[in-house]
Parts: sequence; C-alpha cells; structure tokens
Amino acid sequence: MASGQETNDSLNDHSLPKKVYKDPDDGRQRFLLELEFVQCLANPTYIHYLAQNRYFEDEAFIGYLKYLQYWQRPEYIKFIMYPHCLYFLELLQNASFRNAMAHPANKELTHRQQFYFWKNYRNNRLKHILPRPLPEPTAAPPSNALLPPPMPPATNTMAAASSVPVSAPPVHSPMQYGIPSGPPVKNDPRSGIDRRKRK
Repeated sequence: MASGQETNDSLNDHSLPKKVYKDPDDGRQRFLLELEFVQCLANPTYIHYLAQNRYFEDEAFIGYLKYLQYWQRPEYIKFIMYPHCLYFLELLQNASFRNAMAHPANKELTHRQQFYFWKNYRNNRLKHILPRPLPEPTAAPPSNALLPPPMPPATNTMAAASSVPVSAPPVHSPMQYGIPSGPPVKNDPRSGIDRRKRK
C-alpha cells in the first residue's frame, strides 16, 4: 500500500506547477550586466582578450553572443552609449572574425580602423549631406527702399551732441584674444629664471 501511495504523491508532484524563479529586482541587475558586457564589445582589446582566453571556443559563449543580438532592437538600442559594440557583436557571429581577433596584429588593425572612423566620421558625413537649396530670388525692391529712413531733427543741443558719430572700438577676431601683443614669448623651461642643474 505504501508503494501505491508513493506513486500518487509523485503524480501529484508533477501535476503541481513548479515554482518559477523570479528576480527580486525584476531583471534590473541582469539588464545592467548584459548592457555592460555588450558595450565592452566596442573595445577591440577586450575582444582580443576573449579570443586569447579561448572564450570563443565555448559553444555556450557563442550561444550567449547570439542571444545578445536582441540589443539591436529599437527598444533596447536606446540604452547603448557605444554603438560600435553592436557592429562588433554582429562581426562576432562570424567564426573567421572570432579566430582572427586572437592575433595581436588584427587587434591593432581593428583598433586603428576604429580610430580612423571616429576621426573622419563627421567630415565624411558632411560631404554626403545634400546642400540646402538656395532661396528663390525675390523681386528687386524700389531704389528708395534701399536707403535708411531719415533721422529725426535734434530738438536740443544735448541730443545734437549725442548724435555726433562716436568711433567704435576696433573689432578683434577671436584668435587675437588668446595671443598677447608684442614679440613672441618662448616657453622653453631652460630659458627661465631658475637655472638649477637638472638631473
């Protein structure tokens, strides 16, 4: 009889819903950890580290990289601060790229290309933006419209004295504010007052 009761208990255990793990912080910690890891992928040196330590040979890690592609969806991409990480995440789906990043020369090449992209991105982008169309010419205004309106006559001597043109101070370019006038000053530490011997 005891064996029949054990089978009934085991059937009841399978029919009861299992307790599902629920994050105490509703997944916030996991979200932040995955976000941090994905953004670390923007660094070619870190990818090289992963390759050198054979993370890319682990099938579970490759599956994790595939899973992380959800960061490319619009509802998640807004949290990404380093967009190159998504590009590298896409490249890491390719086995040949993963193998190539194990070599220091490829790491340096990738890092250099990333630098050149940052250096030239704005200028290259501005070249491809279409120029704004020029405004359409309007009809020429009458010749008397180009003249400024006449000044009203001065009513007292004080107003007449104030209407005398005053010379405006000279306008300097912004570069002149940072450059002192006079002969150029040498910033050589050897030419200073302090002539102590250096070791």
